Amino acid sequence: MKINVPFGTIWLDADDEGLSTVSFFEIPNHKTNHYTELAAKELTEYFAGKRKRFSVPLSVHSGTVFQRRVWHALFLIPFGETRSYQEIAQAIESPKAVRAIGQANSKNPLPIIVPCHRVIGKNGALTGYLGSSEQEGLNIKKFLLHMENFSLDKFD
Repeated sequence: MKINVPFGTIWLDADDEGLSTVSFFEIPNHKTNHYTELAAKELTEYFAGKRKRFSVPLSVHSGTVFQRRVWHALFLIPFGETRSYQEIAQAIESPKAVRAIGQANSKNPLPIIVPCHRVIGKNGALTGYLGSSEQEGLNIKKFLLHMENFSLDKFD
């Protein structure tokens, strides 16, 4: 399912268990079902400032055990807050896996819903995000954080 959002278009895919993919790139042969329709509704509410948490059931069958642990930790970051890669590494009891946290973030199949945009560098610096280019990804990340009322003064 394709939906328009303030910074462009995102595509949603689901299986019989829940939402499986949120992508900034077109998903060939994507399914539309009640999970994608619920996700589209919730994302629309999120972008309208009327939703801070998502309730659509998720179906994640990809990723390693480590990646899934990271994604679960990301899901727990509250709206309007950030965590550093190091804080995520500590939260999953892998304090030396800071770089691996970044790699797991880049493989997140459900960006926005599993909020990898809320992860920043230890020194507070914005770091990469999904998109067709590094700059586009950082612009999307800034937009999402700003929309969540996170102060971006130090990033301008």
